[in-house]
Amino acid sequence: MLYHFLKYFVLGPPLKLLFRPWVEGMENVPTDGPAILASNHLSFSDSIFLPLMTPRRITFLAKAEYFTERGVKGRLKKGFFKGVGQVPIDRSGGRASEDAIRKGIEILRDGELLGIYPEGTRSPDGRLYRGKTGIARMALEAGVPVIPVAMINTFDIQPPGQVMPKIMRVGIKIGEPLDFSRYEGMSGDRFVLRSITDEIMYELMQLSGQEYVDTYATKAKADLAAAKQGQQDAREADRVLVGSGSKAS
Repeated sequence: MLYHFLKYFVLGPPLKLLFRPWVEGMENVPTDGPAILASNHLSFSDSIFLPLMTPRRITFLAKAEYFTERGVKGRLKKGFFKGVGQVPIDRSGGRASEDAIRKGIEILRDGELLGIYPEGTRSPDGRLYRGKTGIARMALEAGVPVIPVAMINTFDIQPPGQVMPKIMRVGIKIGEPLDFSRYEGMSGDRFVLRSITDEIMYELMQLSGQEYVDTYATKAKADLAAAKQGQQDAREADRVLVGSGSKAS
């Protein structure tokens, strides 16, 4: 009930007025039955605009940190994410990853639409990164189609680290459903899972027009953080050298 209240009365009207979102291919989303919506992930705003413009309810797998913050702010945040259809998952890897896949399959077997970001995290620079194979396992084990979705302009509206979004139009392109029934019974074959995932990412690249990078977004973020830390260390070393030189003179 909160989902529909937020969508139609609280968030929907002002967001549609300000951002004037447009959609291509909504006819590719089934009116009933389970399916996976596989989207690129450019911004926090993706999880707002896609459910806003899709007639059916979408359940997203969201990082558990959104639901565990303490205090009044934490309770409000938890209520919001729960209200917009997000389910908490532990993204620490190992057993947690298996639990997340099982949760996704459970949602699909309940006949729902499941929203997934195959990249696993937001793009650090607006490019499209390598997909993780969990989406392929869910599709095969639940026996459902995968519908590629490209979010347009959301990186420019709210790139990582920016709190207040920039007002500009948002676009959503929805591709035709991808049928992987030819791989039925092969969810344990890692080569099949990689092939399916790469096919999904290729469709996302075609829809979005993004440059594709064949590495994981998590690694790209770690590399960027390391480079930034190296620059800070170098500047600090320069300040120390300059200070030592001034004292010596």
